[in-house]
Amino acid sequence: MMTIDVIIPTYQPGDELIEILNRLRKQTYPPHRIILMNTEERLLSEKVKTAIAKLPEKMVEVHHLTKAEFDHAATRRRGMDCSGADFVLFLTQDALPADERMVEELATMLLSDEKIAVAYGRQLPKANCSLTERCSREFNYPDAERVKGIGDLPELGVKTFFCSDVCAMYRREVFYELGGFVERALFNEDMIYACGAMRAGYLIGYAAKAKVHHSHNYGFRAQFHRNFDLAVSQAEHPEVFEGISSEKEGIRMVLKSFRYFKEHGRPWVIVRFLWQCAGRYSGYLLGKRYRRLPRRVVLFCTTNKDYWN
Repeated sequence: MMTIDVIIPTYQPGDELIEILNRLRKQTYPPHRIILMNTEERLLSEKVKTAIAKLPEKMVEVHHLTKAEFDHAATRRRGMDCSGADFVLFLTQDALPADERMVEELATMLLSDEKIAVAYGRQLPKANCSLTERCSREFNYPDAERVKGIGDLPELGVKTFFCSDVCAMYRREVFYELGGFVERALFNEDMIYACGAMRAGYLIGYAAKAKVHHSHNYGFRAQFHRNFDLAVSQAEHPEVFEGISSEKEGIRMVLKSFRYFKEHGRPWVIVRFLWQCAGRYSGYLLGKRYRRLPRRVVLFCTTNKDYWN
């Protein structure tokens, strides 16, 4: 069997992380090690420390870093450097495995074709998820598996490179062969890697049977900040995103959402959804033009002020 390590960046983790650790223990394809890349040691609660101590010896390994050191790409790369496994699964601290086969389904997809460099899982809405977020999850994570290559660009556009480190398993050997993640990334380290992998002849797999519960009920402000950072990462990596419009995919999502709300008998949700879209689009427009903005405006718009130091 191929060995699998799990890497989870954490910041002030709580009960959800404890539940993730418990669910990972029960997987049909159990991971060899779980590596926590924890931001700010002093913020790791005694409750979480106790839960880790109760797990089998050496199953969980914790590495601490400062908030200034955290970076979407660099932190995960440091975690990868701590692993010696064949496959490495990245999770976020709020992505709960939906069943006991999540790890196995991701590994199965990687094993199905040695040209698949990374396989990412399906994100399901949590119980408290809003209707707008449920629609978003169904739009981005359908129930049909797919293997994507660079030849899908005319059909899928920017979605060709879509991949999410919320739940994604990498071939460690290929990761280093391709140079890993970019040195720094405010966002989108997964899509940037996916683009490079495809251009090198590799494939990206969407394993719809590998499911995690992960969703957020973001309002206007959170959507604004999140999409500002997303657009900054696109502007910083024109080798991936230049000439590939994200706006077209956004319009397709808006139209699908309108139909979704009507089908569910709640057309009035469209008003709230449009307000969220305004937050998304205004943040996105500013992020694409961040180089023209005063520093104080950039620091107001971003979610990670330390990145700009």
